Amino acid sequence: MTNHAYFEPVILFFLLGAIAGFVRSDLKIPGVLYESLSIFLLLAIGLKGGAELARYPLLDVALPALTVVAVGALIPLAAFPVLRHLGKLSRADAAKVRQALMGGFAASRILEVHGERMIRRTFNRGFRIGLHQKDLSLALAGARSLGVALPQTAGAAQLMQVCAANGMQDLDHSALVRSLEIMANHTVA
Repeated sequence: MTNHAYFEPVILFFLLGAIAGFVRSDLKIPGVLYESLSIFLLLAIGLKGGAELARYPLLDVALPALTVVAVGALIPLAAFPVLRHLGKLSRADAAKVRQALMGGFAASRILEVHGERMIRRTFNRGFRIGLHQKDLSLALAGARSLGVALPQTAGAAQLMQVCAANGMQDLDHSALVRSLEIMANHTVA
């Protein structure tokens, strides 16, 4: 690493954060500056990313993007029971895990709403598993006809099949956690 690399903003901010953590400082960026930087970064990244994406056909971008979204939605569903089982977490701790995920990059409306339903065991509202099964079945059939593999979609369909086979096809798809519980023989929350 050359000497000028130490003066890169990313390195300097990392060092500042590390020092602030080491001395247990309550260092905070002023709200107005934080919002301004966030908006600037979103615009800069969005414009550059949009210009780059415009160079590719939609299907070349859509399938990987949908896969990332599906994996992002399924990872918390799969990690939650594992954390509960390995960490011997109680019901209150499971809510804290969800809260911690909501404070980071995993934060999403899906985790917010469905994570809460999983913890509270309220699966009776929203998009029914039976309808979701029909949609996933159509997506998988379309992918097969195009010769495209959708392994995460197939995995989600299998989880829904476990729910349907156990009489839960009319519940909200947040009840997918029940399929993981059935297969693991362990209750999450």
